[in-house]
Amino acid sequence: MSNDVLVLAEHVGGQISESTYELLGKAKELAAAWGGKAEVALFGPAELASWLDGADTVVSIDHPALADYTCEGYETALRSVLAERSPRLVLLSNATVGLDLGAALSVLWDAPLAAYVGGLWAHGDSLVATCQVMGGKIMAEVELTAERAVCTVLAGAFPAAHGQEASHHHEVVSAAAPEALETLQTNLARVIEPEGGDVNITDADLLVSVGRGIDSQDNLELVQELADTLGVPLSASRPIIDSGWLPKTRQVGKSGLKVKPKAYLAFGISGAPEHLEGMRDAELIIACNTDENAPIFEVAHYGTTEDLFDLVPTLVDKIKE
Repeated sequence: MSNDVLVLAEHVGGQISESTYELLGKAKELAAAWGGKAEVALFGPAELASWLDGADTVVSIDHPALADYTCEGYETALRSVLAERSPRLVLLSNATVGLDLGAALSVLWDAPLAAYVGGLWAHGDSLVATCQVMGGKIMAEVELTAERAVCTVLAGAFPAAHGQEASHHHEVVSAAAPEALETLQTNLARVIEPEGGDVNITDADLLVSVGRGIDSQDNLELVQELADTLGVPLSASRPIIDSGWLPKTRQVGKSGLKVKPKAYLAFGISGAPEHLEGMRDAELIIACNTDENAPIFEVAHYGTTEDLFDLVPTLVDKIKE
């Protein structure tokens, strides 16, 4: 076993995901502490390797079966890479791919798995991770003393490590595709795109979000006016989406989208764990809820118990002045 740290790269539409660069930054830090290398496993288009400029080594397997993610395909390819490279730690994003593949990899590799990781550092010969449990209500600190480990890391937990242009300042190893990729039993059936013309709330620097406290669909116009006045999207908690008042693409939460804007304005949102998991990484959280014991106030930087039906019109008037 080496002291190397391996990151599984994720890519969509021919672009490396931001979470991959965040994992790479932490991989470089840990590898330096252990005297190893920061490596990346890239499955799919080999030309994407040039964008992984923060890595010491990129191990690329380019095969049609890996063009899109499937757990079976990536597990097959990763098994081959692990047998060849023997890293000390594998880092995955705590999103679709990592949540799907992390547990399978843990069993395959006979290694402990730390999930929902928000902090990670070397402590002597072991690894310490802080993990969200109970929907983010508790942060648990765990020490991984095994010779090898798997971690799935929350988006935004670590600074990204990458440049703005393609680079060739690292070693790229083109590994042979495992024969098992020719006989996979699963494949990607289809990709469901967001509703045409709708906004991507994950790109917003500022979000106005609304919850059950709005009472009725007619009252939605009140908060929509605030969002329009600020020139930002209107998002919502799950009850609003389940009621059909806003499309699924506007849902913030574990079963919706995870956002990390510079500011998140929450109106009438109590703060169920499912919702908090999707927005707790915002740089600034301002909450308005008449219930002073609402869980949203546990993560909010600023809060008020004023009635949103009084506060929102006042805000709109002040902004328009």
